[in-house]
Amino acid sequence: MTRETDRVLEFITGSSWQDTPASVQHQAKRCLLDGLGALIAGTQTPVAGITANFAAQQYQGNEADIIGHNQRVSLAGAALANGFAANALDIDDGYRPIKGHPGACVLPVLLAAAESAAPLSGREFLMALLVGYEVGIRAGLLRHALYQTYHSSGSWGAIAGAAAAGRLLKLKPAVIRQAMGIAEYHAPIAPMMKGIDTPSMGKDSIGWGAMVGITAILLAQQGFTGVEPIFSDAPQTPNGPDWVLSLGRQYEILNLYFKPYASCRWAQPAIAGALEIAHRHKLKAEEIARIRVYTFEAATRLSRAHPQNTEEAQYNLAFPVAAALLDGELGPRQVLPPRLFAPELLSLADRLETEIKPDYEREFPQKAYADVQVVTQNGQTFWAKKMQAIWEPPDTLPSDADLSEKFQWLTASLLGQNAGAALLEMIWQFDRVDDVSALFSVLNEHIRPPSV
Repeated sequence: MTRETDRVLEFITGSSWQDTPASVQHQAKRCLLDGLGALIAGTQTPVAGITANFAAQQYQGNEADIIGHNQRVSLAGAALANGFAANALDIDDGYRPIKGHPGACVLPVLLAAAESAAPLSGREFLMALLVGYEVGIRAGLLRHALYQTYHSSGSWGAIAGAAAAGRLLKLKPAVIRQAMGIAEYHAPIAPMMKGIDTPSMGKDSIGWGAMVGITAILLAQQGFTGVEPIFSDAPQTPNGPDWVLSLGRQYEILNLYFKPYASCRWAQPAIAGALEIAHRHKLKAEEIARIRVYTFEAATRLSRAHPQNTEEAQYNLAFPVAAALLDGELGPRQVLPPRLFAPELLSLADRLETEIKPDYEREFPQKAYADVQVVTQNGQTFWAKKMQAIWEPPDTLPSDADLSEKFQWLTASLLGQNAGAALLEMIWQFDRVDDVSALFSVLNEHIRPPSV
């Protein structure tokens, strides 16, 4: 046992909403809004349909809802299915130094845990969400400092989920310690770049990590023991103790990026550059002869082949750039059939090439840059240099209005205008909600069945 793990447990069980800075409280609501929007829209994807059916068959129960599918299953089954839906469109928030998605790891676990809790206030839910982000980010930093392989979000997200659920359920520190150890030991240790090279429905292993997180809590409550949590390994890394001991003083939730596009974040600097050139020079897609992207090595690993499914469309560099140029957006409509196979979109994607830029490789993952060159059919050449994805800290983060607009864009066709507006208002005032069952009422009564 170390002071680092003790500090984590002290933060999980002892931190309070009223002592949390107002900016952090507000950011928690922004994250809840963004995560719910991604999850609701994600219910319409093929992976969400498959995992919902699987959970209904193999994780039977009546404890929690699979959002958008009108099915109740066990807590583990709900966390699994909702976890896959939360990251299904790759449009959920992220934290660049760990190259992963804390929100999608935490929210599905909390939704399941909340259904097993006594009447629960919005403040309690938001505080648990904040705990999950802060603990999960530290777990991700340590995971990558201690091991050479770039692990998927589920590898540390399971620990985040266990921490968040432990807070929500008001468990004793000793039980949460065991739960975090169980989650760490049983989390999916998935090599992320293998999932980039061969995109699949496994995505960022977030669904499996969410299931492990809630399962770890349930096992720990019954006396199952786990390994000493990863935070006790912090002294083995140069910055490890500082990462952990800063809990409650330095809030990393303020350093998240948000995503305006349903694609891998690594493609989004190129999207920003291509759109800037097109807008500045009023170019139409048919005028473009060639696009060349100079960027960091991991981004060049993204495929440029014609995608055959939603996952291949997201883990791609050429397709998202072409879709954004042609449609002015990149969301569910673009990465699902029939738009996924549109000849004019694929033709434009075929005109994109990539090249590694050593300077940008040295900057990654702290910064993710791209230079974009567009050559027109009549021989003109235009450049956008040192582009970053938009909605990036600290300079281009979305406003509350931007995030509200994104939420409505993702959910309007599923919730309907009235229910969507009511849910939007509820989330912005969530710290004043007396009973979070009101949230489940909206989610379960108004989301229309999947159409895929």
